[in-house]
Amino acid sequence: MKILVTGGAGFIGSHIVDAHIEQGDEVAVVDNLSSGRTENLHPKAQFYKTDIGSTEIDGVFKSFRPDVVIHQAAQKDVGRSVDDPAFDARVNILGTINILQNCVKYRAKKIIFASTGGAIYGEQETFPADETHPLNPVSPYGISKLSAEKYLIYYKLNYGLDYVSLRYSNVYGPRQDPFGEAGVIAIFISRLLKGGQPIINGDGTQTRDFIYVGDVVKANMQASSAIKSGAYNIGTGVETDINTIFMMLTEITGIGSKENHGPSKSGEQKRSVISYALAKDVLGWKPGISLEQGLRQTVEYFKKLIAHSSPQGSS
Repeated sequence: MKILVTGGAGFIGSHIVDAHIEQGDEVAVVDNLSSGRTENLHPKAQFYKTDIGSTEIDGVFKSFRPDVVIHQAAQKDVGRSVDDPAFDARVNILGTINILQNCVKYRAKKIIFASTGGAIYGEQETFPADETHPLNPVSPYGISKLSAEKYLIYYKLNYGLDYVSLRYSNVYGPRQDPFGEAGVIAIFISRLLKGGQPIINGDGTQTRDFIYVGDVVKANMQASSAIKSGAYNIGTGVETDINTIFMMLTEITGIGSKENHGPSKSGEQKRSVISYALAKDVLGWKPGISLEQGLRQTVEYFKKLIAHSSPQGSS
């Protein structure tokens, strides 16, 4: 099978690329490297350095002719979406439309879309939220992901393009960017290991549903063979507050650090946790890595990365 992965040099996308190549698929990657990294690229993947909103995407589709498109590329920072909603919309809405247009033009069979299982629901009314929960996003990021999902439905109804929208909860794990705003676990680990002080936004009682990247990869793999188009939550059904994450990471790293709280961030939800019951029933998927297991594996990754990048590690 020929698989095109947008954002395939990024955190989640690169893991998906690795899994499909290991399975024996032919894989191409589209990434503008704004947040993706060349060291994440699998050597067996064809690489196209371009933006999802570019006219060059037509040439990529014409050359590669994918059977399935896995659309991971996105503006994923909630804070940036609040500061610059027009940029968020250009990437997450117009960029997605460009991908969809080319899926239809070059007859891709299916698109798998990376949506959000937190921001799309807004402030939750039920816990954990299932796919029937009202969709009331409170950030431009959530709005753009919801808009993209509506376009998926449009292209299915009008052009027969099959789709699976995977509404991720808060994904963490190896290769996550510790320098942005979108990955609290990676940020905390990096700062702890480098002797810095992590800053907890607000009072730290805000909760999230943290899911390990390996489980997200499995969801994408199983979505490739899904028969029914639709949107599915990909989370653990367990909510954990940020203060607890900080405490667990200080214990796992063995680095003592006191809680240091900063101001709350605009557009952040107070509580977020999603049910994966539908994904289990339809896709045959469920999470397999516990939070403690995932945190330990992520800490080990960052320890090796920091050691390798230090003068001692590179001498």
